[in-house]
Amino acid sequence: MNRYPLWVYVTVAVALALGFLYTLPNFFGESPAVQVSSAKATVKVDQATLGRVESVLREAGIEPTGIFLDPTGVKARFASTDVQLRARDVLERALNPDAANPSYTVALNLLSASPAWLRAIRALPMYLGLDLRGGVHFLLQIDMRAAVTKRLDSLAADIRSHLREKKIRGASVSRVGQEVVIQFQDAAALDAARGAIESAFPELAFSVRGGEGATQRLAGTLRPEAAKRLEEYALKQNIQTLHNRINELGVAEPVIQQQGAERIVVQLPGVQDTAKAKEILGRTATLEIRMVDEDNSNPAALAAAKAGQVPFGSEYFEDRNGAPILVKRQVVLTGERLTDAQPGFDSQTQEPAVHLTLDATGARIFKEITRENVGKRMAILLVEKGKGEVVTAPVIRTEIAGGRVQISGRMTTTEANDIALLLRAGALAAPMEIVEERTVGPSLGAENIEKGFKATVYGFLALAFFIVVYYEVFGVFSALALVANLLLLIALLSMLQATLTLPGIAAIALTLGMAIDANVLINERIREELRGGATPQAAIAAGYEKAFGTILDSNVTTLIAGLALLIFGSGPVRGFAVVHVLGILTSLFSAVVVSRAMVNLTYGRRRKLERVHIGNTAWK
Repeated sequence: MNRYPLWVYVTVAVALALGFLYTLPNFFGESPAVQVSSAKATVKVDQATLGRVESVLREAGIEPTGIFLDPTGVKARFASTDVQLRARDVLERALNPDAANPSYTVALNLLSASPAWLRAIRALPMYLGLDLRGGVHFLLQIDMRAAVTKRLDSLAADIRSHLREKKIRGASVSRVGQEVVIQFQDAAALDAARGAIESAFPELAFSVRGGEGATQRLAGTLRPEAAKRLEEYALKQNIQTLHNRINELGVAEPVIQQQGAERIVVQLPGVQDTAKAKEILGRTATLEIRMVDEDNSNPAALAAAKAGQVPFGSEYFEDRNGAPILVKRQVVLTGERLTDAQPGFDSQTQEPAVHLTLDATGARIFKEITRENVGKRMAILLVEKGKGEVVTAPVIRTEIAGGRVQISGRMTTTEANDIALLLRAGALAAPMEIVEERTVGPSLGAENIEKGFKATVYGFLALAFFIVVYYEVFGVFSALALVANLLLLIALLSMLQATLTLPGIAAIALTLGMAIDANVLINERIREELRGGATPQAAIAAGYEKAFGTILDSNVTTLIAGLALLIFGSGPVRGFAVVHVLGILTSLFSAVVVSRAMVNLTYGRRRKLERVHIGNTAWK
């Protein structure tokens, strides 16, 4: 009657063992660390970088407690924050001799201090939120006016190309303030072009204005619905770009979310270096296609340019082989026209390459430029932090149509992947400024953890004391089931790599109270059966079976509320909901299965059970 099959006992034992194993990493805390990652798309962090970091630290007499390479960069642990700060300064000077143009990002971080054997089986601690771990918090304001201006500049260029394609002469296009102004020589030219322009650019509302003399002007402003779509796009694009950039820093569970119509909240737990965090937030890369200056074939002109005498309208660069190259300042095409960027291989040389796809306008412009410049060189530049680098400068052999472009040139497969990622991420759709900035120190986070831990422990002890005094032996079973519940909950949070915040700790305390409620229902039902004259074995079986329906109903209704918070909530509310929902599931398992397994092991083997201790009296 009160016996489980062997597989149930084995399942409970395995669950508790795994719970203990995956809870264990949370007790080792975190070590101060320094992370070295790439600050440029063309600079790679690999085994050579790892060796260089080790060499720099060794020469400075700094001994890390651990150093390794992972997909986000080189990470080194240290015994104390003092050593961490010394290591950061030493590595910054060694890896970035030119502070104005750094090749690497050297940032402070916190890493799990759990043993290697636990990390080997993916037993990792829970992620901790900003309020528990410390870190940096930014509130960013998007300049929507700049986004509109940028779009109007793009539309002005498109209108210019459209007029040229339609062979409409005598019209000049420019952006004036928040308008695109098209000036015609007379009213007849305006009437002839107006219909074509309005049908091709429906997001603009046009009006006719008189100009000086006989000239006529057609002024276009963004329609309200188009402006709203543009602002929504700018917000989403900036959030996506920030995600792509911050992921490279290896921040555990960063929070990047919209606040209002024009603001973005960014929280980076574990990052203590505000300056480096700002650097990461501002990091973007875009593509520029320009023509190579015709003087590039003149050695004297190249030598003069290298000495600082650059021809008017050109810029001096060095390609990846170190060879000098003169590139015209005029940008033919930008990364704004990209719809996709994928890594791949050159079909002829089988070298790693990046395959780009242009939108319709970009494809048309690229086709025209390549048709008009056959035999000349075209430079493809990757621009990051305002600094351009020539990735490749091929000779145009023939007109290129279809909007498919390939860039290659002495790049590795990893580099091709990274460049494609950066180009897909793109630049920020609109500039942003930091309107609020604060740093939560790790000491404050540790204090929050200590207070939350004490609150949970005291709550657990009070519950355990009450339940043991009131229900005696069955109270002990309930208290042990409560321990199992807490163990399984923390293990689940760790295995899922969920983020624990202060509201999450509150949810743990609430879970303990709800879990003990299920045991109270079971114990009271057993007492009722005993009062009704049932035998102890029958009372135990009936208590668990008849109380299960009530326990399930109460937990399901609470689960529905928790899921609603999880789906519709955000920030701290969502953190509470995650722990709350997982806690309900572990409560059901521990209160019904684990506690009954202990009762069955204690009483189930007795054929004739005369009494059970489940209150102030030993019931017979």
